[in-house]
Amino acid sequence: MPAPSEVTRLLAAASDGDASALDAVLPLLYTELHELAHRQRRRQRGPATLNTTALLHEAYEKLASAGSAYVDRSHFFRISAQAMRQILVDYARSRLTAKRGAGAHAATYDDSALDDSALMLDAQSEETLALDEALGRLAVLSARQATLVELRYFGGFTLPEVADLLGISPSTASRDWTAARAWLQRELGDASFDTDSGTRA
Repeated sequence: MPAPSEVTRLLAAASDGDASALDAVLPLLYTELHELAHRQRRRQRGPATLNTTALLHEAYEKLASAGSAYVDRSHFFRISAQAMRQILVDYARSRLTAKRGAGAHAATYDDSALDDSALMLDAQSEETLALDEALGRLAVLSARQATLVELRYFGGFTLPEVADLLGISPSTASRDWTAARAWLQRELGDASFDTDSGTRA
C-alpha cells in the first residue's frame, strides 16, 4: 500500500497538469482499482459483460485520458466509480442498440434456440440503464445520496468505505443509503434492489 502522502502529492501534481504524475500514481493504486473492478464484476448476475481485467483497463484508460483534477485519494476513487459507471452504462447501451439493430428476425425466432446467457445479459443491461437514469433523477434531489449509490453499485465500495470517501459518519451514510434505496425501489418499481449490496437480488 503506497503512503497516503505520496499518493496525495502525485494526485496534486497530476491536477496541476503533470501527466507523468498521473502515470506514476495509477500503478500505485492499481491493486485497489483491481479490487473495485472485481467487486463490480462479482455483483453482476449471470455471465460476464466485461471481465474484471477488461473493466479495470477501460477505467484505467478513461482516468488517464480525462485530465481530471483530483483533490485527494477519496476524490480519485469517486472519479473511478464514475468511470466504471460510464463504462458499464455505455456497454449496456451498445449491447441493447446492437440487439435492436438485429431485431428484424424477432418474429421468426425459435423458442428452443434462445440463448439463456444472452437473455440474462439483455436483462442486466436494461437494469443498468434504468438505474443510471434513476440516479440522474436522484442527483437532482440529493447529490450525496446519488453519489453514495454510485459508489456502492458501480464502485463496489462497502457502506463504511463510502462514509469515509464522502467524509460523513457511518450513521449518516446508513440513513442516506436507506433513503436512497427506498426511493430507487419506488422509482424503478422493483423491490428486489438488495438492501445490503446495492444489487438486484
